[in-house]
Order: sequence, then C-alpha cells, then structure tokens
Amino acid sequence: MHEELYRVIGIDFTKVPGFNVLSIQTIISETGINHNKWPTEKHFSSWLGLSPGNKITGEKVFSTKTCKVTNRAANALRLAAHCVSKSNTTLGAQCRRWKKRLGAPKAITAMARKLACIFYSMLKYGQEYVEKGIDYYEKLYQDRVMKNLSKKASEFGYILVKKDELVQGVS
Repeated sequence: MHEELYRVIGIDFTKVPGFNVLSIQTIISETGINHNKWPTEKHFSSWLGLSPGNKITGEKVFSTKTCKVTNRAANALRLAAHCVSKSNTTLGAQCRRWKKRLGAPKAITAMARKLACIFYSMLKYGQEYVEKGIDYYEKLYQDRVMKNLSKKASEFGYILVKKDELVQGVS
C-alpha cells in the first residue's frame, strides 16, 4: 500500500511524524493531489478549518475559535497531531510545549495546522521532510529563552552572567 501511494503521489509522506498510510489516503482523497486550488498554505489550512477565526468589531475581539468544519482531512490531521504529541521528535517536543501553555485541545489544533502546512509544502513544491531531532529543537528553544531573558534583564538595568564566568575566590 505504501509503495502504491508513493508511486501515485511521488512523495513519501510517511517520513513526517504522525502520518501513516491511512491518514495520507484520507487527506489525499479529500484534497486531491493538485494543490493549485489554494494559493498559499494559509488558504489551505483555513479551508480545512484549522485556522483561528477573527470575530472583531469596534476593535474588540469577540472570538478567535476555529470554525466548525466537518472535513475528514482535518480530522485525519488532528489524529496525526495527537500521535505526534506522543512521539520523541521535534514536532512532538513543540506540541508538548504548546500543550503546557495553551491546553490540549488548542495544541492539537495548532499542531494539526502545522502538519497541514508541512503536507501542503511537500505536495505543492515537492519538498522532503527532514527531521532535525529533539535536541535541535531544545537548543533553539533554550537560545530563544536566554535571548529574551537577557533582553528583559537589560530593560531593568541588570546584566546576566553565566555561572562559569563568575570569578572564583573573591570574598
């Protein structure tokens, strides 16, 4: 089944964490293999109902919930996102971090949208998915946290110094 799917589409989607042959078949059967219908991945994720709504009137935000769409492709992407959250990959680490911050339902929808964007770019541009690993993501996250922390400290007039750089023996 996997070889036949690869022969028809020409791209191996099973390299993406969370995607299996059944979920790929479901998404392809709903969307087709011609993605010229959607100019960008934002349009694609909005069509799937994975983008947040924007109910604003008079500069007041009333709701940012996603629209209710009964789309089998969106359901398959949500299922794949749930599988990703349990995996030991870059996307899994990101999903777990989103779960802590946003809560499980919003994190699953956000990861489903990210998977939809990956799916769109792989199909439209023929890009291959490259897993960089959880260590790469954790290093990027630590660098981002340190940059934000040092920026915040400088706003308050402090300087951050690493423990290793402290002068020993001064008292």
